[in-house]
Amino acid sequence: MKIADTGDIWWKTAVIYCLDVETFFDVDGDGIGDFGGLTDKIDYLADLGVTCIWLMPFYPTPDADDGYDVSDFYGVDPRLGSHGDVVEFVRTARSRGIRVIIDLVVNHTSDRHPWFLNARRSRNARYRDYYVWRDRPTRKQKNEVFPGEEESIWEWDERTGQYYLHSFYKHQPDLNIANPAVRDEIAKIIAFWLMIGVSGFRMDAVPFLLESPGGPYEVDPHEFLRDVKRFARRRSSEAMLLGEVALPHDQQADYYGHNAGELDSQFDFTTMQAVYLSMVREDAAPIVKALQTRPPINEPVSWVNMLRNHDELTLALLPEKEKGEVLDALAPDPAQRAYGRGILRRLAPMLQGDVRRIRLAYSLMFSLPGNPLLFYGEELGMGENPEVAGRMAVRTPMQWTPGKNGGFSDARPSQLIAPLPRGGFAPVHVNVLDQQKEPDSLFHFVRELAHRYRSLPEIGWGDLDLVQAGPGGAFVHSLVTPTGRFVAAHNLSSEPVQLAVNLPESVEGDVVLSDLLSPGYLDVEDDRSCSFELDAYGFQWFRVVPRAKLG
Repeated sequence: MKIADTGDIWWKTAVIYCLDVETFFDVDGDGIGDFGGLTDKIDYLADLGVTCIWLMPFYPTPDADDGYDVSDFYGVDPRLGSHGDVVEFVRTARSRGIRVIIDLVVNHTSDRHPWFLNARRSRNARYRDYYVWRDRPTRKQKNEVFPGEEESIWEWDERTGQYYLHSFYKHQPDLNIANPAVRDEIAKIIAFWLMIGVSGFRMDAVPFLLESPGGPYEVDPHEFLRDVKRFARRRSSEAMLLGEVALPHDQQADYYGHNAGELDSQFDFTTMQAVYLSMVREDAAPIVKALQTRPPINEPVSWVNMLRNHDELTLALLPEKEKGEVLDALAPDPAQRAYGRGILRRLAPMLQGDVRRIRLAYSLMFSLPGNPLLFYGEELGMGENPEVAGRMAVRTPMQWTPGKNGGFSDARPSQLIAPLPRGGFAPVHVNVLDQQKEPDSLFHFVRELAHRYRSLPEIGWGDLDLVQAGPGGAFVHSLVTPTGRFVAAHNLSSEPVQLAVNLPESVEGDVVLSDLLSPGYLDVEDDRSCSFELDAYGFQWFRVVPRAKLG
């Protein structure tokens, strides 16, 4: 069934900013970020050019997995504020033109959730069938998500004499979506937060939700996702579903469904990993190949481009040899790696603080077809804290000033939710206050890209044309809509390159390439060609405009 597009397709051109409330800004001085602090910083995000804030989990939790072990899907962690604080935050964001989406973590609950506490009382408990139980484990027992931390996906429950399924940690028992009562609960959760004012949901680990190894389900899992989409749209015409589907492109297409009947947007893990491989090799071929494998989808759905998400930087979709190349180059210390597939580092340290390569990476992300996603602090070049274990190394407090606690909190340093980085990426070197004062800072560069992106609907809506140009390190692509053509050129190599760009014959008349990141333009010859040089790790953005419009 085709979903009627009754609202504006706002997510096609959104600039998304992912943050964790507890690490963003502490207004009450207890060392933990809160909704009051986040609301105070809305103007900062609006100035940066953000149009959509994605909140990591803020629900009540035992906090054994940074909030992803939820004990109440309808609540707010009291450390972070109240429902009233959430409403005020959403209202303030909306007044600045920023929508809010939240994590929908319904793969599992905490083992401290009232449903699970009831379910393990007896085999006849009211909420027993909210979870997946077996007398004997299925053959596929290996835990693929956290190898080395969890050996199995089944955990023995002594009291009731059965195993329960946990695709993730043992303290996160899987919900049984084959149970209609569970599906009804998920609908109620969605309805509740839409009434609060959020504009959609980032759905956690969608393949595990729909195709759990504990199955098979008695329902078509994709029909469940279509039901979720239909329900959300009925409750709010602007509601969107952004899915975490870490699969190759051809398999991701299944999660968009026919006629855009399922997810509205997905993270493009394939292209993200190709960007890093291209940067390590100084060769554009992996990016070109990745973009060519994006399945053609004619419905109003989108791809979210990122340089990292909030977890480890996963390289799971790269072949072993290519994965090894990236790991050796960007995470040479085994302590910087996770699960044999990922990197526990932020972008700036991975690129050794090389401003040219950092800016090149962000130019690529903002110019690729789709939406850009920023992880909080990336606009500053924040670093990780290797003294913090696992994924938490990249989830340190936001660095606002060079002063005490990086301006994050007035609490004693020992009270902070997480310790701040030291060394070259400490707040004294990397912070909002200093970069806002410096016109040539990374903050102002990312801000310019965000605002340029918002003025160029071709990037979100346009058809991709991989323009033929130059040597291996050169990557030139064009995005075209009926109202305009955008051209971006990037040099991934450490040597300057001379480019000869040939525009298609459909570009007619006396036109020029208007430079979007600095004053000036380039002439286009009668044969539709244009030549120019890019510095090492250089890039340029252009728009094709009639020469007559220059004056």
